[in-house]
Amino acid sequence: SYKIQICGSDVAKDKKVVVVQSCLRGKIVINPANHLDISLQIWLTSFSTSSVTNVCVSEECVPPGVECFFDNRCLAAWADILFLCCLPSHLDRICADLHSHLQKHCLVYSFITAVPVNRLAQRLGHSFVLKPQYQVEACDTSDLWLSFSRVTEALSDLSLIEASCPLAMKGGITLGLKWVCGVLYSLLNICTNVCLGSSEALSLINSIFAENSMNNEPLKVESFIASASFLHPNKSFPWISLVDAQTKETPLLHFVMNSKPVQENIWTTYKSNLKSTIK
Repeated sequence: SYKIQICGSDVAKDKKVVVVQSCLRGKIVINPANHLDISLQIWLTSFSTSSVTNVCVSEECVPPGVECFFDNRCLAAWADILFLCCLPSHLDRICADLHSHLQKHCLVYSFITAVPVNRLAQRLGHSFVLKPQYQVEACDTSDLWLSFSRVTEALSDLSLIEASCPLAMKGGITLGLKWVCGVLYSLLNICTNVCLGSSEALSLINSIFAENSMNNEPLKVESFIASASFLHPNKSFPWISLVDAQTKETPLLHFVMNSKPVQENIWTTYKSNLKSTIK
């Protein structure tokens, strides 16, 4: 089951943090709480097969199972994944709270599209940051995104799952290739953090795609780093800066860009995993 907590600042009540703790040992924080965050909470809890525990009512409009706190720094130090959702005008205060309190392995996923990832990383004092990078073009199906007002409803609709698929321009907007590479490098860093050897890390990442693809082109050491010949199978990959992965050209960027099978694997895996959550 999941335990969800909302944490805010003892200085400003508009700064909230939501924590989701699951049996997968991952601790997820959403900072701060707003309409998007509440939708994200509900969608995350849909993965649980049992009832949500630790119900607590607060002044916020939150789903059952939510408990409120006011110590962003404490939860920042505790979290494994942090979703950052706030207005750009609130960012300085929130970053000041989180700065120097995030563990190196904590992945910060930012929904603040107006702030470049390198500037965000500088404000947080933290380089393990992933930010969506969208590509937009005119199309006849752009009104598809207006079909639902809630994230939870949208992620249960097959047509929107298809349209939101990374690298697939089916709804006029898509997540770009550098974002996809950032996700894969973040998985690699997570494996490095738990001291998995490069061979085991690759096997684990490739298994994610192998389950849903018949035309699998496996990722190799040289797909991620240039100095592949110096990495022993039992030695972990070096820690990769996600800021560099999203702002510079990388071996993985070239590999995915030039491999249609890998791109198809990404589409298939994304759609398969989201469709499996529809009840």
